[in-house]
Amino acid sequence: MMKKAKVSDPTAAGQGGPEILPPRRQGIKRRSKVPGVMITQYMEELPEGMTTPDFTRKPIALTIQEGKLAIFKAKVNGNPTPTVTWRRAKGEMNDPQKFQSKFDPTTNEHTLEIPKVTIDEADTYKCYATNEYGKAVCTVVLNIIEVGFKKDKEIKKSAETAVVGDPTEFRKNLRKGAGKKCEEKKEGDIDDSVWDLLLSAEKKDYESICVKYNITDFRGMLKKLVEMKKEREEEQAQFIQHLSNLKPIEVKPEGGATFELEMELKDPNSRIFLYKDGVMIPFSKEAEADMKHCLKQVGKKYVFSVKNLNPEDAGIYQVDVEGVNIFSTDFKVPPVDFALKIKEVTAQEREDAIFECVLSQPINEIVWTLKNTPLSNSEKYEITCSEDKLIHRLRIIDCMPLDAGIYAALAGIKSCSAWLIVEDPGVYFSAGLEDCKAIMGEAAELVCKLSADCEGVWSKDGDEIADGTEGITISKDGVLHKLKIDKVTEEFAGKYRFEADGRKTECEVAVEDPPRLDAKEIEVFAKPIVIKNNQKATFKVPYIGREPCKIQWYKDGEELMPDAHCKIEISEGESRLLLTKLQRKDTGEIKIKIKNEFGTVEAFSNLVILDKPTIPLGPLEIIEASSNCIEVKWRPPKDDGGCPVKHYILERNQIGRNTWKKIGQISGEAHYKDTDVDHGRRYCYRIRAQNDEGTSELMETEDVQAGTKAYPGQPSTPKVASAFKDCINLTWTAPTNTGGTSILGYNLEKRKKGSNLWGQVNPIDQPIQAKKYAVKDVVEGMEYEFRVSAINISGAGEPSHPSEFVFARDPKKPPGKVIDLKVTDSTYTTLSLSWTKPKIDPGVQDEAKGYFVEIRPTENPEWDRCNSNAIIMSTYTVKGMKSMAMYWIRVVAANEGGEGEPQELDNYILAMPPPVRPRFTDSKIKSFMVVRAGNSARVTINFEASPCPDVIWLKDGVPVSKRVTISNAEGGSQILIPSAERNDTGIYTITVKNIVGQETFSIEIRVTDEPKPPGPIELDENVPGTVTVSWEPSPDEKRDDRLHYTVTKRDSTKRTWHTVADRIFNNRFTACNIMPGREYQFRVYSKNDIGLSAPSESPKWLITRKKEKFTLTIPESKTCNLEKPPRFMVPLKIHTAPQGYECYMSCAVRSNPAPRITWYRNNVNLNTDTNYLITNTCGVCSLLILRVGPKDTGEYKIIAENQLGRAECSTNLTVRE
Repeated sequence: MMKKAKVSDPTAAGQGGPEILPPRRQGIKRRSKVPGVMITQYMEELPEGMTTPDFTRKPIALTIQEGKLAIFKAKVNGNPTPTVTWRRAKGEMNDPQKFQSKFDPTTNEHTLEIPKVTIDEADTYKCYATNEYGKAVCTVVLNIIEVGFKKDKEIKKSAETAVVGDPTEFRKNLRKGAGKKCEEKKEGDIDDSVWDLLLSAEKKDYESICVKYNITDFRGMLKKLVEMKKEREEEQAQFIQHLSNLKPIEVKPEGGATFELEMELKDPNSRIFLYKDGVMIPFSKEAEADMKHCLKQVGKKYVFSVKNLNPEDAGIYQVDVEGVNIFSTDFKVPPVDFALKIKEVTAQEREDAIFECVLSQPINEIVWTLKNTPLSNSEKYEITCSEDKLIHRLRIIDCMPLDAGIYAALAGIKSCSAWLIVEDPGVYFSAGLEDCKAIMGEAAELVCKLSADCEGVWSKDGDEIADGTEGITISKDGVLHKLKIDKVTEEFAGKYRFEADGRKTECEVAVEDPPRLDAKEIEVFAKPIVIKNNQKATFKVPYIGREPCKIQWYKDGEELMPDAHCKIEISEGESRLLLTKLQRKDTGEIKIKIKNEFGTVEAFSNLVILDKPTIPLGPLEIIEASSNCIEVKWRPPKDDGGCPVKHYILERNQIGRNTWKKIGQISGEAHYKDTDVDHGRRYCYRIRAQNDEGTSELMETEDVQAGTKAYPGQPSTPKVASAFKDCINLTWTAPTNTGGTSILGYNLEKRKKGSNLWGQVNPIDQPIQAKKYAVKDVVEGMEYEFRVSAINISGAGEPSHPSEFVFARDPKKPPGKVIDLKVTDSTYTTLSLSWTKPKIDPGVQDEAKGYFVEIRPTENPEWDRCNSNAIIMSTYTVKGMKSMAMYWIRVVAANEGGEGEPQELDNYILAMPPPVRPRFTDSKIKSFMVVRAGNSARVTINFEASPCPDVIWLKDGVPVSKRVTISNAEGGSQILIPSAERNDTGIYTITVKNIVGQETFSIEIRVTDEPKPPGPIELDENVPGTVTVSWEPSPDEKRDDRLHYTVTKRDSTKRTWHTVADRIFNNRFTACNIMPGREYQFRVYSKNDIGLSAPSESPKWLITRKKEKFTLTIPESKTCNLEKPPRFMVPLKIHTAPQGYECYMSCAVRSNPAPRITWYRNNVNLNTDTNYLITNTCGVCSLLILRVGPKDTGEYKIIAENQLGRAECSTNLTVRE
């Protein structure tokens, strides 16, 4: 049980009161920067260097166990040094042993120590810091946790207080009981008004009501409450048709209090009565009436209101219909008032405005309203309070004219209000100064822009910059104000400010000295260095910049490291790269990279190493190899050595001889024509490339024969130009390879289908000169194929590929229209067609050999052919259509005789799939999602629908906010909530709708975070053998309706934590089986969908075991023989215990004289085993295993024996993991 101190001082923290302090002096009151501290300044203007007292660290409220040491610490400042004193609200602090005020000069800390605190020291304490110019004061609360059984004492004390109470209260109690049957109330009975309150309350409020009205038998109360609810429902059913939406009483912003319910009466003329604390009170049915209580009915809704609230209005209000209780609600009026009310605030447009009030008693939160509309934390409003819950603030962010109006603060039944006035800001900055990074030695410029033409003042680090300051130029161009630094040095770094018309803008100028290169030096460095093979090259780059600088050299992107052929020299302001013994392969890009803390600079150059060219490249291309000429080509060297090839040096060898003839140098073109050849001889050539640096290695070619028979290549495949019953006309093209000579003519061959023999068409000695021929030596009705070969001076070359088979017959008639043209399938981009072949009518229309599909958009008059070559199948799929576009479709049949008439579809076609009603395709889609605050939430819904549907997302029935990204695609939709916040929690509904129908699906997204731990834990023993664990709710309880609590326990024997309760939705739990002599400790965790919070840990709980002196008085009795052998009256039971828990076995035995008891496990004697606690009290034999383990599994047996006989009993123990 914890006794909390009441803040009895009716003023705000630090605003004074009837304290015993230095004489009261009038002064100027103001708040300190430290929340909860009030300063009083005794004079309007303080002497130079003098200050009023203030707290740099104020005392912190304490909750401490009875008998411990309580210490309050504070730090103050002021000139002259303030005097610190301490006072309490109730009682004196004259005992120096009890209240010890100290000062530590090393830490400048003032402390108040209260050793061995008792319940009487629970109070509100004030700390004063005073000097001759003012005083500062702050308030701190000391709460004491009681130890032991003190509840009975408190109940007794409260009962005595009730007897010797106010006579007025006594008379009021008599009035409440008037007309009721006087019954003597037994201890533990619950008042009827409390039962009415419980019947109307929600389950989560049961525990708080029981605590308030001292109801200890919670289970008994619940059992009786269920019975009474059934009786109440039966009574209400006589007069009430329907009852719902019972809302408890609450204070409204306009000043009154209301409670409401929805009720449908069976008889509209039934009488309604209103009671307060059991006394009937009159009420009016007109809201404008002057009566204090009013009933307003709108349809089925009844609203009861109480006007002109005062503390006497607190109590239990009850609504009856014809004598049957319908609803009860408890109206609590906290004893709070405004020590400092909110005041009128004038704010400039776009600035923040703050309302602040100070309360006389701590309250967790108050209600803020604008024009009688409650406000809550949002992007516009920020509601906060101090640690001591006395100072409450409302911040209006980014004030606009619409925010002006009357703001009110409500605490209990007290309220105060004030105006917010939003003024035009006048001159303001439309563009402020921006932080600038200036380069050493270069110019820098600061620019700001005002809303109107106005003069201003520039300053640096608080010192004004005068016009004409060396190195700085200040200029003004209308509303633009500029400050230019001509040449930046270190002294120009700092904070610059521009002030105009009471407004200011600031920026930081940071002077940086990154590495830099001179433009001329870069130009010189960029010129390529050209050297000869095996020589050296040097690159030099001067630079400026703050040291240390990191310098790196690269070639073709790879960093160069110092070695035998590479040296890197770095001196002050310069770096050199020396490369030696360079080869042609070292040619490439050279880069220098200089870096320091401010930046990086790079420069590029090229290194070119000259060398002789590489070998010319083959293979040799023979342009002509005739009897009197050989003309060849080759490819230039892959690498020309860095300079162009000027000459090629050629040598020739006639095959069969051992000598090489020097042909000499030819121009740089890789081509040579050798006319000094003998017909039929074979020649080989050696070729070298030459530039200014030397001559390459030689390339030796393959043999080339002069005058060799070079046959022409294949002509193209003959094409049938036309066919008749007595003549077939063919055409072809010349071969690409003529064999080095001109084509003299062509030979044409034919072959019947099914035959392997080719026959010559033209006479052998009469080659065909043209590239066409009319074959007349054909038989009507026969099918032929043809091939052609070219002839040059060497003879006939390879024949061409055979032509297609062609009939020797007259041309066919074009086919007719296709039959039964229809659409078999469609999508948004494709269309599938099928048809039947046209009918054959000899002499009119012949058989179709192929088909063409043509398409035309409705807005285009021209037809487009889908297939360039005729298809032989009677099906086709058109692709590449525009979604939902309209098209005309037709099919044209064709054969050797030409194309027939087209066949069109009767109607235009819409590019879309067949209509499909929207349907969600995910079978395992989740309807609930938990997202950690700050993470992104992504929901993807897949569906099928045709045509494309409209997709609408709603959150709690309204469109989702703009910060939610919706992505729609064919067959699916997705929402993305980046960096989810708690206010994103809700039910998100997707509606998919098209012309066929619609479908909806909802998913609940809960955005939460790891819960904060519960508040301090209190322990109390209401019933012997139990401990009631209660705790302050977690701060997240109000905004997370799924948050619950888990309670764990540890005692001094087990030393391990075990869960004793889970999923507790209130702030109280009663632990049973609490054994005297053991020390217990509890932990409470907050738990939600994300996980567990850190635990709140209770103080240790110990009930000492009381040993009472046992006195036995043996009465005189007649001598009789009561001896009997042992017999078990209550046998052992079978036990199954979890591992790590305790196990208790017991049985009862009757015997005279008392038997000797022996316990066995698996026939092993346990009487001397210290791991088992064995007792025998009046025939009740027990065995206790404190921590059960696997070794404890087995058969347990107890044997009782005396001189008259022996009895035994056994059982089995199973240990569960």
